[in-house]
Amino acid sequence: MSSEDTVKRRERWLRAAMSGKAAKKGSPSPKAPRKSIQESDPLAVSGPSLEMWEGDHEKLAKVRPKGTSCPFPSFTCVLCAKTFEGRLVFNKLLSLQWCSNGETFQQIHFKILRGHADTVTSCHFCFEDTKVISGSYDSTVKLWDTVSALPIQTFENEHTGPVSECCLSPDNRRLITASYDKSLKAWDIETGKMLWSLEQDGVITTCDISHDGKYVISGSDLENALFICDMEHAKPVAYIREHHRSTVRKCRFDPHNQRIATVSSDMSIKFWDMISQSTTIVIERAHNNAVADCCFSLDGHYLCTAGWDEDVKLWDIRTGEFRSHGPLTLEQGHIGIVGSCDISKDASVVVSGGYDKTIVIWDAREAFKKLTLKGHDDWVTDIALSNDKKRLVSSSKDCTLRVWDIGNANAIPVVIQAIKTRGSKIAKCEKCEKPFLIFQNEEKEVEAKCVFCRLASQTESILPIPPPLPADF
Repeated sequence: MSSEDTVKRRERWLRAAMSGKAAKKGSPSPKAPRKSIQESDPLAVSGPSLEMWEGDHEKLAKVRPKGTSCPFPSFTCVLCAKTFEGRLVFNKLLSLQWCSNGETFQQIHFKILRGHADTVTSCHFCFEDTKVISGSYDSTVKLWDTVSALPIQTFENEHTGPVSECCLSPDNRRLITASYDKSLKAWDIETGKMLWSLEQDGVITTCDISHDGKYVISGSDLENALFICDMEHAKPVAYIREHHRSTVRKCRFDPHNQRIATVSSDMSIKFWDMISQSTTIVIERAHNNAVADCCFSLDGHYLCTAGWDEDVKLWDIRTGEFRSHGPLTLEQGHIGIVGSCDISKDASVVVSGGYDKTIVIWDAREAFKKLTLKGHDDWVTDIALSNDKKRLVSSSKDCTLRVWDIGNANAIPVVIQAIKTRGSKIAKCEKCEKPFLIFQNEEKEVEAKCVFCRLASQTESILPIPPPLPADF
């Protein structure tokens, strides 16, 4: 049988699986709508020269139709982790991919967390990245186990409106929720019971907890105000009216608990100082449209912002370099509004989610897009990185969350190609044999091991013996 006949048999079987009907020999096959992934985004996760087939998961996740012959040994549905007949690799992230001529390719695996009845607005890793917390328009907050992908605690029956944001205290004992019902509430994580509730006059759009767990801040659409209170007893600390000219979209404490960064629909970024009780930095027209999200790097050196102008920006806050040179702009990653962003602890990786239903992974040091993840059926509302940068969690208007395994992202062909074009190199660790990045620099010595193996084998250095003192000393 020629290779051309094999391809035709594959297409007939594929179309039969998609329609749920048996493919009769000699009968014309129904045409399946298809489009090229590479046409929309050359860095989208895909195999070389593969096409994206639109199909229904429930139909595809069945044993091949009776009476059809299958030229492939097996396929695995990564949505339900079951293996079926036919050499297909189904993935909502790719819609549908199949391997041609025995060629294999790397995938980004993920888990889908289902349980909310409406848009999921907020998501964060917690409990050393073993759990995920999420808030939703269904007025509930859920605590998820990332292994089983099931909710283990639900905080409900208190909010009467959509939950706009939720966040956990550093010790994972207290939960703060902000809602469109104009209330800010604190919960006990272990018991699931509400501890206190503060009613405000306007819709609460955002909230955050200081890194020492002492204070809670929230933003309101009424008077575009900020409200700061004591975490333990909800005692008011400060109320800043007209902090922005429009709605406060996000507020975040810096890692040192000294400043609060806020972004707004008025396109500006502001820093409010906890000690002086005043606004110390104002960046007007930080974006060319509303600024939707912001987050600090672990050392407080950088502030990352996402805007409706389709851009993600990195601001050097520590040195104030942005005053003379502006921010580092990560662009051409999304089509339309970028609604969420997060930055790794070491500021080397940035992730962003957009209204185009995609997630983009950025190399922050070299300022280029590494990878685009597709899978959500509606816009991505929030996103968060794990501490080790190997996983990210995203929430969406499609009522689901997804936990993505991005630990092998550097082994994906399109990422390798993107890195090569940027002058970086990928090497294979001589110990664990996993790929790792080597950025071009002036050093002549080339590392042969990845950073994890180097740290594991690090031994105590022995200082050289100092030279003898001069005789006349």
